[in-house]
Amino acid sequence: MKLRRIVVTGGAGFLGSHLCDRLVSMGHDVICVDNFFTSQKSNIAHLLGKSNFELIRHDITHPLWLEVDEIYNLACPAAPGHYQYNPIKTMKTSVIGAINVLGMAKRCHAKILQASTSEVYGDPDIHPQPESYRGNVNPIGPRSCYDEGKRAAESLFFDYLRMNKVDIRVIRIFNTYGPRMHPFDGRVVSNFIRQALAGEDITIFGDGTQTRSFCYVDDLIDGMIAMMNGPAGFHGPVNLGNPNEMTIRQLADAVIRLTGSKSKLVTKPLPADDPTQRQPDITLAKAKLGWQPKVELDAGLAKTIAYFKSINIDQYRPPTPNF
Repeated sequence: MKLRRIVVTGGAGFLGSHLCDRLVSMGHDVICVDNFFTSQKSNIAHLLGKSNFELIRHDITHPLWLEVDEIYNLACPAAPGHYQYNPIKTMKTSVIGAINVLGMAKRCHAKILQASTSEVYGDPDIHPQPESYRGNVNPIGPRSCYDEGKRAAESLFFDYLRMNKVDIRVIRIFNTYGPRMHPFDGRVVSNFIRQALAGEDITIFGDGTQTRSFCYVDDLIDGMIAMMNGPAGFHGPVNLGNPNEMTIRQLADAVIRLTGSKSKLVTKPLPADDPTQRQPDITLAKAKLGWQPKVELDAGLAKTIAYFKSINIDQYRPPTPNF
């Protein structure tokens, strides 16, 4: 295996820190770039003493000059409460951030991977969602700063491929969970576990019949690295997620069962433009990358619950006032 110098933007976040862990353990020279808006320094504190790990505090809406072989662009708040807190900054992070990292990739002749999202499909008319589906997105709604920002970033990536021959890789990430999720990120898994462990009522938005498909973080990182090292000429986009679809109520029941909590379910109105269905078609990932998730939901939730039990929730604060 050829060792590489790799930059991970958003590298102190939930997914980014797990990616940094994996790349450092493989022996690569890893540069973590993060502005710590929603991420935690504690996520990468254990890496700071490693000779092949470096941390740079930086906001990618500003240019960054590094000499690297590969770039994983993960920088962007991903939970609705966080990205809606400053929607203009969210759009800037997706669009201007993409321009800045693509410019670096062009200059360095580096491979670059964009962490896009299943939200590019919006509230889908096709189920499950294949990469060929162009989406059903509200361009002026409260979620559009994230949905359209990620769609614009994908456009930029493919324009840099066509115009400048930059070696791009684009993945579309479906709901992912695991240790190091922020307790107050507003995502359904972290909300349910935090509430269950505290013995609070578990909040369900809508009637709980809306569906999601949950992928454990280790599986997602496997897919991300497989895509970066995938076949020459395969640029994506490619769906990465677990096709095991379930309702939000089924997830809540699983969390209550695994935590042994006596929490009750309470409902609140469904937020605007919240998708009613989400399930990836991973046929392409299987064919091109030989990838599919392996971790069953109960096993992944058990590890995530153990993590939440191991941290002091009082040391965490919501990154934005939305929670």
